[in-house]
Order: sequence, then C-alpha cells, then structure tokens
Amino acid sequence: MIKSMTGFGRGEYTDGKRSIIAEIKSVNHRYSDITIKMPRRYTFAEDKIKNAVKDKIRRGKVDVSIIVENITENDVNIKLNSMLAKQYYDNLTELRGEFDLSGDISLQFLASLPDVMKAIPDVEDEEEITKAILEAVSEAASNLEKMRAVEGEKLAEDLIAKGEYIKNILDKIAERAPQVVTDYTAKMKERIQELVGSSVQVPEDRILVEAAVFADKCAIDEEITRLNSHLVQLKNIIEKSSQPDGKKLDFLVQEMNREANTIGSKANDITITNYMLEIKSEIEKIREQVQNIE
Repeated sequence: MIKSMTGFGRGEYTDGKRSIIAEIKSVNHRYSDITIKMPRRYTFAEDKIKNAVKDKIRRGKVDVSIIVENITENDVNIKLNSMLAKQYYDNLTELRGEFDLSGDISLQFLASLPDVMKAIPDVEDEEEITKAILEAVSEAASNLEKMRAVEGEKLAEDLIAKGEYIKNILDKIAERAPQVVTDYTAKMKERIQELVGSSVQVPEDRILVEAAVFADKCAIDEEITRLNSHLVQLKNIIEKSSQPDGKKLDFLVQEMNREANTIGSKANDITITNYMLEIKSEIEKIREQVQNIE
C-alpha cells in the first residue's frame, strides 16, 4: 500500500491526573526527521516518543507537539527561596536606612517578590507519565497513518493512470517506428533522382546499405522495451508490494526518463518527437508525485 508523506493526526488521553494532547504533522522529506516540542519537564520521554512515531512512519519530516495540562495539583510543590528572600530583605533594609524611609517590611510583601515563593512541578512517576503521553502519541500517529493512507490511494490511482497513458503513447511510437526507415528510404531515392536525374541508375543495394545504416542509428526497439518494462514495474510496486518504497520509485522514474530521452534523441522523426514530449511531460508529473511517497 502506498502512503503519502503528508498528513496530520491528533490524539488525546486523560489518566485522571492530567490531560494530554498530541498532534503530529508530516511533510515529504528524503529521510526520517522527527522533531518533538513538549514541556521541558517531560523530556525524559522523548526517546520513547520518537520510537513510537518511527513504528508508524518510516520517512518524512515529522513535527510532534505535546501539550500536558494537569487536572489535579498533586504534582506541584511550593518552594521557598530563603537566600533570595534574605537578599531582598537586606537590600530593602539598606534602602530604608540610606534614604531615611519609614515603613515595615512585611511578610506579605516579601513573599510577593519575584521567585521568593515558586510553584515547581514535581514529577513523581516518570514511567506512569511516559505511558500516558504515549497513549496520546499512539492515537495521533494512527490517525496520521490513516490520513497518509487515504492520500496514498489517490496518489496510486493517479500514478497508474499516468503509466497507462504513457503506455498508450509508447504503443503508437512502436507502431510508427518502422515507417521512419521506409519514409527515409523513399525520400533518399527522390533526392537522388533530383540531383542526378533519371538518366543515371543508382544501384538499389547502395540505397539499401544507406537505409540500413540509418535504421541502425534510429533504432529504438530496445529503449521502447525497457520503458515498457519500467511501466510494468511501476504498476507492480504500486499495486502488489506490501511496503512500496518511495526511494525505489524515485530511482525507477529516473530510469524511465533516461529511456525517454534516448528515444527522443534517436527517433529522427517529428511525429515520434512530439509523442516523446508528451511522455516526458507525464514522467515529470510522476516524478513530482513520487516525491511525496513514503
């Protein structure tokens, strides 16, 4: 089954203590590139998150975003920074004396100063939290995979249709190719007659030798056969392979383009040249589509 590298998936999970939302977005990329954005306090789970995503996604640029909202306050501790509070107090006392100010330095005022009293999350069970995060990530990855599979089906249909279109044009080229030598031979005879007139008889075997040389130069049977073979491989990879490889398809398209260029350069016929322009246009469209296949 072909899968697109473009997609989006969202997953949610609640374990009674916290609510977790995971969102995964992927776009096409030559290799596997996974980036995770999450609260710093949960970075201990990053490796397991990456492994969970890799189980679903083999290739592509993947952005994973994780939001964790605490439902209870059991995992938050209030920390007192006594040294900072003392510095505040000493500096305020010095300030009051230096400028001969009045007023008390109250507990309420001192506690309200920045960072004297600070709420610090207390992660007690890393394994439990990792498991909860992975539940959300797994759901998001599954939803992403479904979306990529649906997009992949559309890509598969389009690629097969383009392959069949190329095959039809290639059949026309194969039918036209023998006529190229026949036309060349007839034109050569006409040209000779124009140059030497009807009084001079040109040996028929000489004409046949020249025609044979031309036929050898413009022979495209092998290239047509190879391009047809590539089209069969394209269809087989799309329809029959359990895990189609975008890299393999990309290489195959390069080979298709190589054969198309050779046919175009050897054909020596305007009709075949025009056919090849159509084929090259379709191959380029296939190449663009293949770039987005996993």
